[in-house]
Amino acid sequence: MEKKLHSPNPNVRERAILLGLIVYPTTREVAEEHIAELELLADTAGADTVHRVIQALARPDGASYVGKGKVEEVKALIEEDESINLVIVDDDLSPVQLRNLERELEVKVVDRSGLILDIFASRARSREARTQVELAQLLYLMPRLTRMWTHLSKQYGGIGTKGPGETQIETDRRIIKTRISHLREKLTKIETQRETQRKGRTEMFRVSLVGYTNAGKSTLMNELIGETEVHAEDRLFATLDTTVRQVELKPGRTILLSDTVGFIRKLPSHLLAGFHSTLAEAREADLLLHVVDISSASVLEQIAVVEETLKEIEAGELPVLMVFNKIDLVEPTNDKLRALIDRYPDSVAISAATGLGVHALREKIAMRVEETYGERIVRIPISHWHHVAKLHEWIEPLEKMFDDESGYLHFRFSPKMGDYVEKTLAAAKAEVVEEMPEVSDVE
Repeated sequence: MEKKLHSPNPNVRERAILLGLIVYPTTREVAEEHIAELELLADTAGADTVHRVIQALARPDGASYVGKGKVEEVKALIEEDESINLVIVDDDLSPVQLRNLERELEVKVVDRSGLILDIFASRARSREARTQVELAQLLYLMPRLTRMWTHLSKQYGGIGTKGPGETQIETDRRIIKTRISHLREKLTKIETQRETQRKGRTEMFRVSLVGYTNAGKSTLMNELIGETEVHAEDRLFATLDTTVRQVELKPGRTILLSDTVGFIRKLPSHLLAGFHSTLAEAREADLLLHVVDISSASVLEQIAVVEETLKEIEAGELPVLMVFNKIDLVEPTNDKLRALIDRYPDSVAISAATGLGVHALREKIAMRVEETYGERIVRIPISHWHHVAKLHEWIEPLEKMFDDESGYLHFRFSPKMGDYVEKTLAAAKAEVVEEMPEVSDVE
C-alpha cells in the first residue's frame, strides 16, 4: 500500500479512525462513552471520525496496543477508504507501540496525550499559555526523540504536529533540555508575578471554578459577573488562561472569582506540570466551585476525574461547593440528578445558560463566605473611639452602645482582615468582653 502523506493545510480536516480498548473492569458502555469523548477531542483538533474500533483485551499489547488481528482490521479499513489519513488512540502509546502501528498502518498515528497537547497548542493565546503548552509538549517529546520523529515530522502535518515544530524535534536532547530549563525559568517568573498579584488582593475571599472540560464554567462566570466578558464556547478546552474578576454577591459581600482550564480523563501529566502557574489560582482559593455537567452520561466518572486531579495539583483538601449545571437539559424528576443531590446535600442545581438557580448559588456562596467570619464584642475607651472610623474599613458592625466612659462595639470580620483589625483594636486600647451591656444607645 502506498504511504498516505499530506501537507499541513489547516483548512483541510483530517479523516480519522479512533482506536480504543476495553480493559477489565471497564464495560463496553463506558468504553463507548470514552470513544465518544475522543471523537469530540478529534473534532476539536480538526478531524472527522470515519470509524470507531474497540477491542476487549486483558491489557494493552506491548508491541502494538491492540492485537495483531485488530491491527489488520484497521489496516483493511484504511485500504478501503483512501481518504483516511490518521489513527487516533484513546491511550498514551510507548515509542515502540507508536512506531509499530505507523509502520503497519502507513498513516500517521496520534495518541491521546498528543491529541490533547495539539488542541492546547491551537487554543493557546496568551504568552503564559503558549509557554506552558510548549513546555508540556517538550516534556512529552523527550522520551520519544528518536529518528522516527525526525522522519515523521518531514512527512506529516496537521494533528499532533503543532507547537515546537520540526526544527525543535530535530534538535538533540541537550538542546531540548536547555529549552525546557529556559521555559521553566520563564514560568517561575510568571508565577512569582501572579503570587505578587494574589498577595495584593489577599483581603478578598477567593473562589475558583473547577470542573470537567465543557461543564459550563465560563458561562457560569459570565452569569455571576453579569456580563459576557469571559470567552465561553460549547467546545472542549475553550478556556486555557485564568480569568480573575470581582463579583459582588450582595451589598458588602464581594469576592474574587477565577475561571481556569478544564480537566479531562487521562489529562497528560505534562500538562499538569506545564500549567502549574495557571492552576495556582485553584490551589490558593478559599472555596472551589466544582461545576458538573449533570446532563453528561459519564457524570460520576467526570466528578471522580476532577476530584482526583484536584488531589494531583494539591487542592484536594480545599472546601468545595458542588454546582450541578445544565439542569435545563434534564427532567426535574431525573433519577441521576436526585441521587447526586442526595449524595451532595449542600450542592446547588443551576442552569448557567438560562440563569436558573444562579441567585440561589450566589446566596450559598455568600453563606460560605460568612461562615469563615469571626465575631467579637469589644469595649473601647471614649478617648480612643476615633479609631473605630478606621476599623469600619475592615469590619461589619452589628451593634454599638455607650456608657459614660466607654463605647461597646459588636462586629463581624473576615479572617483575611484579622491583622488589620487586631492592630487597630490595639491602637484603640480595646478590651474583649463577653456580651453587650444593657444600656441605652446614646448615639
